[in-house]
Amino acid sequence: MATSPGAVDVEVAPEPGGSCSSGGGSEEDRSEQERLLRRGELLALGNHLKEALETYSAALRLGPPPAGGSRRRLGTLVDCLVLHYRLRQRGRHKACEAAAGSAPEEEEEEEEGHQEEEERGRERGQQREDGAGATAGLFRCCGCRGFPAEPVVVSCGHSYCRRCLREELRAHCRCCGDPLGRAPSVAVVLGHLAEKWFPAECQRARGWRRLGELLGQGQLREAYEAASQALLEDSSDLMLHIYRAEAYAGLGDLKSALDDLNTVTTEMPNWPEVYFRKAKILRNAGSIDDALQLFLHCLALDEAFLPAKIELEKMLCDLLSPENVSERVKESTLNSTHFRSKPFIRNSEMGESFDQLHLNLEPDLKVQQVMPELIGRNLHRTQSAHSLNLTEKIAKDQCLKRVSSEPLLSSQEKSALLKRKLSVSEQDVTVSEDGRNKHKKQGETSKRDAAFSLPCGPAEDLIDASDFECSLCMRLFFHPVTTPCGHTFCKTCLERCLDHTPQCPLCKESLKEYLSNRKYRSTQLLEQLILKYLPAELSERKRINDEEMAECSSLTENVPIFVCTMAYPTVPCPLHVFEPRYRLMIRRSIETGTKQFGMCISDPQNGFADYGCMLYIRHLDYLPDGRSVVDTVGLKRFKVLQRKMKDGYCTADIEYLEDIKVENYGEMKKLQELHDFVYNQACAWFQSLRNKFRSQILQHFGPMPEREENIQMANGPAWCWWLLAVLPVDPRYQLSVLSMRSLKERLIKIQNILTYFSRDQSK
Repeated sequence: MATSPGAVDVEVAPEPGGSCSSGGGSEEDRSEQERLLRRGELLALGNHLKEALETYSAALRLGPPPAGGSRRRLGTLVDCLVLHYRLRQRGRHKACEAAAGSAPEEEEEEEEGHQEEEERGRERGQQREDGAGATAGLFRCCGCRGFPAEPVVVSCGHSYCRRCLREELRAHCRCCGDPLGRAPSVAVVLGHLAEKWFPAECQRARGWRRLGELLGQGQLREAYEAASQALLEDSSDLMLHIYRAEAYAGLGDLKSALDDLNTVTTEMPNWPEVYFRKAKILRNAGSIDDALQLFLHCLALDEAFLPAKIELEKMLCDLLSPENVSERVKESTLNSTHFRSKPFIRNSEMGESFDQLHLNLEPDLKVQQVMPELIGRNLHRTQSAHSLNLTEKIAKDQCLKRVSSEPLLSSQEKSALLKRKLSVSEQDVTVSEDGRNKHKKQGETSKRDAAFSLPCGPAEDLIDASDFECSLCMRLFFHPVTTPCGHTFCKTCLERCLDHTPQCPLCKESLKEYLSNRKYRSTQLLEQLILKYLPAELSERKRINDEEMAECSSLTENVPIFVCTMAYPTVPCPLHVFEPRYRLMIRRSIETGTKQFGMCISDPQNGFADYGCMLYIRHLDYLPDGRSVVDTVGLKRFKVLQRKMKDGYCTADIEYLEDIKVENYGEMKKLQELHDFVYNQACAWFQSLRNKFRSQILQHFGPMPEREENIQMANGPAWCWWLLAVLPVDPRYQLSVLSMRSLKERLIKIQNILTYFSRDQSK
């Protein structure tokens, strides 16, 4: 029964108990198997791929591998095979270039003609893009690069068509590398824009979806007839060829299926999914070696294409399992020339066959120079470096020497091939119809865009600023964020709503998981569209936002006030923030960059006291439900001049307090004597406390500060504030000391408190 192109048929590589496992074994067998698996991985990393295959096969004969072992180790083997395949493709390209240097004039002229034709194609594509605007480059899926009729926004902020995520064609974002996770709902705003701006493309996409549903339901004949009828109306629609190929394959007409897929590869030679589907058809037809070639080519184009990697791991596991390992099978699979002779594989699309790939597997230090990334990623899973030396004792097969004369790559070229994010549009090597590899020039995307029939820009009368308005603030989106339920809001608007309840403001769907992750990434496509089509409105929106931030960043006017407890200069003040108004206040303090706010105790008449202390946020930890633990430390004292309110929390205009300095030498000498006496008295009091109390104070406030040489600082000696914080005194009394601008008066107050507590302890 066939499946739709949207429903990629992926069989997970077998784990213990699967087809490549033969049951359990003794402890000795498991130990030997683990040794062989590690050795096979080392051999693969050392570019001894032939020996690696034999070692993996020997390991699987001993029984099922450890849990997850086959997938993990075979994943390393697949990475090495793909890297080796890509190197061989580039090596052949270099060989063709060298041969072209001594080719007859006719071949040189033919090559120049090809280059001129490619240049003309690029120019036409550039003119098309210049004429249509950049929307075709913006409004596209980041995965398949096609038109996103059902756009979804992933957690990193990039946009994909729903099909790419629903069918798990990729595990990581091809733009930034973040995990994609489960498919979110269709983005409402982007979906509305797609329908409004590009109705024809959306109608076409609905036809694709209908074909996919027919294939998924097993209605192969109906799907074939519908696809054929649609192709009569629009023969340039490559997706229709793919759907019809799936229908052909389900009906058993493999040659017609491959003809349709070859039509797609002719137009789009760098679309990995097409090679993946061809490989599946060939695998089901029994052409294992050809399928392996195509899977490798798919991964060479896009090594993050997850279904192809899983299929290749499974095929290797099946081929190396005890029931499949025989000299006949290995000879057919690893040394076959059958791929070149297949009549339905057009234009030598895969370049070299798997037998040539396998022949250049003897140790080669120059080839191993391109392996550091793979080795660094996998060496922690292997034994020590001493184990790698065992590979040198393996006998070399004489037949491997026939490729030793082929050109090698430079270190710079090899390093370029190790880049992990190889997007389809950025792939630097293609396979031409004559089997040669050709470099793509940077920015060559016109042919791909034309094949996908990406839309031109929208008509001017369709661009409306109201389509880009946040439903909460009713203003133009600023840092638009799209939730998993598909609704888009300004980042600040959404955060304020989540301060009160972890639900979507529109559909009331739970956003607890979204809140706990706190990945409020801006929707890249919306930002780009706003920047392109609404630059004036965006500039005005930024101006308003800057004014709001400037108002919140002042440290003397409209200073946010946290009404809670006493705070002192230099003394730590940990806080547990859970009220929505204070969540907003703390967030604004972080966003403005000041990381400061005022702390005052409550006052029944005025709301908060006339004096307080500025706090600086040293560290902030968010809890999954939106609460936070804030580590702050006191900075400067202040006096409240005027009280205000902003968005539910208190603000104030303030002036900062500093101690009045003593200039007279005689008074300064007396002040120093008083300071030293009170400091010694404070140390004696602290030492007289019980060990339990002392340990609690040290844990919460830290040790008592040392005596400073300069006691006439703006806030006075730090030990005074530390002592006030730990003394069990009424906050009103502490507030009176905080407001003093005379160090002498403050020391006398502290001396009176210490004398009182010393008398109380003596009783």
